[in-house]
Amino acid sequence: MEHRKIGSLSVSLVGIGCNNFGWRIDAAATQAVVDSASDAGINFFDTADVYGTGQSEEFLGKALKGRRDKAIIASKFGMRMGDGMEGARAEYIRKALDASLRRLGVEVIDLYQIHRPDANTPIADTMEVLNEAVKAGKVREIGCSNFSVEQLQASRATHGPAYFASVQNEYSWFHRAPEAGVLPECARTGVGFLPYFPLANGLLTGKYRKGAPLPEGSRAKDGFGPKVFTEENLARVEALAAFAETRGHTLLELAFSWLAARPEVSSVIAGAKSPEQVRANASAASWTLSEADQALVLAI
Repeated sequence: MEHRKIGSLSVSLVGIGCNNFGWRIDAAATQAVVDSASDAGINFFDTADVYGTGQSEEFLGKALKGRRDKAIIASKFGMRMGDGMEGARAEYIRKALDASLRRLGVEVIDLYQIHRPDANTPIADTMEVLNEAVKAGKVREIGCSNFSVEQLQASRATHGPAYFASVQNEYSWFHRAPEAGVLPECARTGVGFLPYFPLANGLLTGKYRKGAPLPEGSRAKDGFGPKVFTEENLARVEALAAFAETRGHTLLELAFSWLAARPEVSSVIAGAKSPEQVRANASAASWTLSEADQALVLAI
């Protein structure tokens, strides 16, 4: 498994998104996913306090017990957890961080990220308390999610010494917005980019095909991402799958490898509900796309 950098952290090119933990799968299934990830060489686990209303962090912490030193744990704060429990105010961040540390059962979070911008709190105030957390040894690196270029630049204009080492935004073949600004900004400043929804809510896994019924237990069948599962997009999926097959690869491998071809991408984060999904994801980024192949994909 290839590793790339997020600040001082060395993370596996394929990461596990833990949004299913405590919501779509229980503690035992979470343990199986984490075990399979470790066996496959994945060391990067991305969760958030809001996932499963705290249970994702709890399940992940228990699953990693005894091998904490081999894992890179990322978590997030800022989404609503209850009355008055959201945002990026200094006093709330301190409480949210301590709560996440307790649920995870760890003394330090490797990458602590603001889940979304808080228009009601000056970014300088947020950066100050995050720097405080780094200095106190509770956090190793700090990151952000759903930030624009302007918001990234505003954060860098504050006093450090710690700045965002990563930004996590939606990015896939079907959602290309980061290419217009955030990815070039990452390249310019050395900030690692973490694409979420890299498989477009499952559209790029290969299990959704034009004219076929939606698979049972899938995100589409459960009502997620309905705007993605259009006839037009399914037709594009067929074209992408056909291209991948001409190269001896699957659509899933194309989706991961196309993202991994961007040097700004530190890790491709994808959720998993089973060991089988973990193993498929872990091997998917091993295809090195040539420039010619990248151009053909863009042409599709």
